[in-house]
Amino acid sequence: MQFRALARTVGALGALTVTLPIDLIVVAFALLDQRRVAAPTSGRTVMVSGGKMTKALSLARAFHRAGHRVVLVESSKYRFTGHRFSRAVDAFHCVPEPTDPGYARALRDVVLREQVDVFVPVASPASSVPDADAAALLGDLCEVVHADPETVRMLDDKSTFSEAAASMGLSVPDWRRITSVDDIASFDFPPGREYILKQIAYNPVGRMDLTRLSSATPQRNIEFARTLDISESNAWILQEFISGQEYCTHGTARDGNLTVYACCTSSAFQVNYEMVDVPDIRSWVETFVGELGVTGQLSFDFIQAADGRVYAIECNPRTHSAITMFYDQDLLAQGYLGRVESAVLPTHESKPTFWTYHELWRLLTEPNRRHRLRVIGQGTDAIFARWDPLPYLLVHHLQIPILLVKNALSGRGWSRIDFNIGKLVEQGGD
Repeated sequence: MQFRALARTVGALGALTVTLPIDLIVVAFALLDQRRVAAPTSGRTVMVSGGKMTKALSLARAFHRAGHRVVLVESSKYRFTGHRFSRAVDAFHCVPEPTDPGYARALRDVVLREQVDVFVPVASPASSVPDADAAALLGDLCEVVHADPETVRMLDDKSTFSEAAASMGLSVPDWRRITSVDDIASFDFPPGREYILKQIAYNPVGRMDLTRLSSATPQRNIEFARTLDISESNAWILQEFISGQEYCTHGTARDGNLTVYACCTSSAFQVNYEMVDVPDIRSWVETFVGELGVTGQLSFDFIQAADGRVYAIECNPRTHSAITMFYDQDLLAQGYLGRVESAVLPTHESKPTFWTYHELWRLLTEPNRRHRLRVIGQGTDAIFARWDPLPYLLVHHLQIPILLVKNALSGRGWSRIDFNIGKLVEQGGD
């Protein structure tokens, strides 16, 4: 098994080496264009966390274009993120992992050193709550665009989120909180309806397992539940499976008002984004953030059933990668700073976003190559920008190779390279 993992790592490093000359040529030509974009003037200083992720780069560029100074932060594990070399980033700092007791204090030190006015967390699943806790330490120094700790914990928990939404009269699938295998054995599965089990804590590897449970498979229900680590301290949600079209949304809210919004069709592994208009979904989101009166970033997953009704599956209280669709939207920064009369949407001219290396892999492994070529031809790479090309080069040929080498030395293995999030998907990862 270790030999196979090592072979995969060597193969990935070899493939990245093969493409390096092409990327060097592309970036070299882009560097010949020395146009500057909105050099900071009298704007504010904005600190953006999650520096390894494309969505952090997207926000850094948006604040830079609007004339603000950008400070990017990330943990030491990702100190060689290609995004730190962006022309939109004025300063870069390493901080401890979000689970480290010194995380909030380190953020405060950066805020003081850089005289930060606004902190916009681009949180990973592991940092949503720590970022909310840190806000209490930062609140007297800068504005924080993030929900309070109690709200973040409620939203991050799939069962308490479902309970809150249902109490507002909003539609969610039928659900039960599961803390033992006995809960599955005693659940009276309604005839003709299927359910799935999801771990409430973030599970980067097992989250795509959608094994169906129903009244027709009582023994399998219990056997499957026994393969999972279900306990009081590691609760799961039993959620009705609703067949239909999946959607994902990004929303930024200020005091219960939706100031930034995007909606896309979705899938289990989402690396393509194109704005779609589903009025019932937007209405659902506006009602929820309004009832909650929340400030922060909320990303929802929805299912639209065959009858047209929309159901919210879960909420992730953090930035969604759909924010990459705003690459040409000059009002995005204003939406985050609360200076808009209505929600900022992607422009009508914006192209769908993708990640070139994900598309190249699909070209090699999927049969419908025409569709993949059409995606590339009609869209735009989420990392590459002609005025700011170095992140594209260094994500693929510095950041990811370093992570691959470190992973090989640790012997942990990995299941997927996620160029969007800027990391390796590995068991027990972030």
